[in-house]
Amino acid sequence: MKIRKAVLSDAQNIAIVHVDSWRTTYKGIVSDEFLTNLSYEERKRLWENVIPNGNVFVAENEEGQIVGFSSGGKERTGKYKKYDGELYAIYILKEYQGKGLGKELIQPIINDLKNSNINSMLVWVIEDNNARYFYESLGGIRIDSEMVEIAEKKVKEIAYGWEDIDTIENQLRS
Repeated sequence: MKIRKAVLSDAQNIAIVHVDSWRTTYKGIVSDEFLTNLSYEERKRLWENVIPNGNVFVAENEEGQIVGFSSGGKERTGKYKKYDGELYAIYILKEYQGKGLGKELIQPIINDLKNSNINSMLVWVIEDNNARYFYESLGGIRIDSEMVEIAEKKVKEIAYGWEDIDTIENQLRS
């Protein structure tokens, strides 16, 4: 796998990963109708706006196909004083999950946070999403939860935090 910073021309392929991974990851959590109606074009427009202004990284397989991505930066709400950084997203196509790619995609986010003198981080994950175990395995501590509405359904999101992102790097190396 090759991990690299995303460029604007990656927006379409990031959108495909985003939509396809939502459809597999959130099946049974949000409505099938909502998942079916997710739009590659809408996600492409979203990523065309995010890529030039954010820290977005992609994972490419041996054929150069984008199979996962991550994004992160400054914590967005300002309400978590101990957590200055945030992992906004990691999405990986189902057939590439469970192979260590999440660890590879989180590392450049940590590096960018550190380069910005940010040494703590949080991430939000839907409680019913098995990815939460990934964050727990990296030493994430549950710091908050809230109910959010997705496709007219209330779901619980959990915030995991790391007061020192060096603890993540220690877990990545082990």
